[in-house]
Parts: sequence; C-alpha cells; structure tokens
Amino acid sequence: MRKFLALLFVLASGAASANESISVCYNYGCIDEAAVLFSEPQLRTLAKKLRSTRSAAEERRALADVIGQLYYWAGQQTPVYADKGGNMADDAVNGAMDCIDHSTTTTRFLKMLERRRLLKYHEVEDVMRRRRFFLFEHFSAVIGERPHPMLAKSGGDGILDFLDGPKPDRYVVDSWFVNNGKPAVILPLENWIDGAGANAESSR
Repeated sequence: MRKFLALLFVLASGAASANESISVCYNYGCIDEAAVLFSEPQLRTLAKKLRSTRSAAEERRALADVIGQLYYWAGQQTPVYADKGGNMADDAVNGAMDCIDHSTTTTRFLKMLERRRLLKYHEVEDVMRRRRFFLFEHFSAVIGERPHPMLAKSGGDGILDFLDGPKPDRYVVDSWFVNNGKPAVILPLENWIDGAGANAESSR
C-alpha cells in the first residue's frame, strides 16, 4: 500500500512540474537560438486565460496577450528582452529579432499551446510569407479558425462531413511589429498580405 501511495505521489509530482522548453530565435534569421523554460504555474495562468474564451474572436484577443506574455518571460531568460518592434529601433543589438525570428518562435509558441489543447477555436498553420514590390519580404505565424460544428452534417456512417463553403478564416499572429512583451498583432491574413501591419485595425 505504501509503495502504491509513493508511486501516486511521484506521478502527481511529475504532472505538477510539466514544464515546457521552447527554443527562441534571435539576432536575425535564427542565427542564434536559446532554450527558454516555461514553468507549469506560468502555463496554468495562460491556460486559464485561454479557456475562459467563448468565441474565436475572444480567443484571438486572449492569444495576442498570451503570446506577448510568453515573449516577456523569454526575455527574462534570454537577450530577446532588448527586441523592439520592426528592424530599425534595435539594429545590431544582441537579442534583436527580425520577422524570421518572430515567425519561427511565435509558431513554436502556438504549437506548444495547441499541443496542450489550449486552442479551442483555432489551429496552427505554416509560416506565411508576403512579398511587396518583388523586393520586400515579411514572414508571420498563422492560425486558422476551426470549422464551426454547425457546418457539419452526418454522412450516415457516423462520420461528420463539413459542408462545402468558404475556407475557415485565417489570421496572422505577428509579434514582429511590437516591443518585447507587448501583445502580438493579429490581423486577417488577406489584410496582412495587402500590407497591413501594427497600425491597421486589429481583428483580434
């Protein structure tokens, strides 16, 4: 009996200390990377915020804050605390991040949240690139709204088929526009592709 109780204690302790280690990119083009450790208490705080949402729009608003918080904690452990929005305010500073660093790191953050089943209304997609005037490239993390259950119908075999219609809305989660620790900019993908950025009306 004592051995059984001891085993339960060990298992409970392990669950209580399920920290997450994520590699953060910086110094442009992921030239440098550093592992950041997020504690279970920190992640529980974020989980509470995300689980309290009641719609996709609410989840995007919460997600903007959550991504900012993850970067703030990352800045307590790595040089990315020095990162400023854009590429000009922190040029040549150790810890500065370009859009490649941000899109890669933000996608890793999003996948961690998705892996922990904290995204109810969205799923993480591949990094997106936009190109303006054949010269300027910019990259961002992307999420897509999950199809609404009301759009599904039974195929008669117990399997739900989604009705034909427009693809779920997609959004960029672009942390490159803001200083370290600030909420990420979340915009409809099509607006971002057209050149929208931090000054555009957010669709979080």
